[in-house]
Amino acid sequence: MDHADLTYIEAELPGLVDVETWREVLAALEEADCFGLVTSANGRRVWAAFGNEAPATVDAVRRHGLQP
Repeated sequence: MDHADLTYIEAELPGLVDVETWREVLAALEEADCFGLVTSANGRRVWAAFGNEAPATVDAVRRHGLQP
């Protein structure tokens, strides 16, 4: 879903996920501004939100690559 200030992506995860798939999912989530995993009786879903700002601005705000 596209919103004025962010793009939101949600995906259903299958019952069993192999290690390599988890690595790929986590690598994709690492690029998001925020993300989460929702587990319910209906299954598991991952979601991620990406701000629609310029990448340089986002990296500066996130302090990407710097230790707190």
